[in-house]
Amino acid sequence: MQGKVALVTGGAGGIGSAICRRLASAGAQVVVLELEKARAQALVDNLPGENHLAAAASITDSASLKMLAEQLAEQYGGVDLLVNNAGITTPVAHDDLDGLTDDWIDRIFQTNWRGSFACVRAFKGLLRAGAGGTVINISSIAGTTGVGSNVAYCASKAAIDSMTRSLARALAPEIRVVSVAPGWVLGEYAKRMDPAYLQQQVDLTPLGRLATPEDVAETVWAIATALTLMTGNIVPVDGGRPLL
Repeated sequence: MQGKVALVTGGAGGIGSAICRRLASAGAQVVVLELEKARAQALVDNLPGENHLAAAASITDSASLKMLAEQLAEQYGGVDLLVNNAGITTPVAHDDLDGLTDDWIDRIFQTNWRGSFACVRAFKGLLRAGAGGTVINISSIAGTTGVGSNVAYCASKAAIDSMTRSLARALAPEIRVVSVAPGWVLGEYAKRMDPAYLQQQVDLTPLGRLATPEDVAETVWAIATALTLMTGNIVPVDGGRPLL
């Protein structure tokens, strides 16, 4: 990815930072997007390579995304890869309908779906500026299985996969759009779970282990660099979890 520019939303989180490190190690110039610039800068300062950028903007604020797009156009001229990684959730039992409040439903869809769409809309011109760009949406197998942290989270990930297919068709051939759909990932959210519950998930996974942030990052890298005939696909990173 030497000479390529990659923008990663939620880039300083567990999965996001692994993606940023993998892309930087492949030679990419990485733009780490976070709500707080200091959080992004802490990661940028430790990335291999050079000409990376710590950026602050809210993916739910289209005006701030437009301003960032103008900054990136001036600094880099274009963007080769957009990774829509930013997302939120909260644990609510699926049968606890009253526990999943309207506020949380709106927040989840506003960030997970609308925010991802807004980023594609804001950076579309930059993705088309070169030889063609790639969008990778970090989804989840919850969008297919309906099993996840709460009902709204599952629905938001299904919406992301649907958006991936729609935009892959709409933006071809200049821009490819792919979803990466992990199962359980041993990242920041998993650290809050009961170890016995996580072991149960391992036992229910045919390959006998849960994904790491590095597994997700390696998949993103492969789609961006090697699997270049792929668009509109939903790529699982789940160890075969839905098989059981």
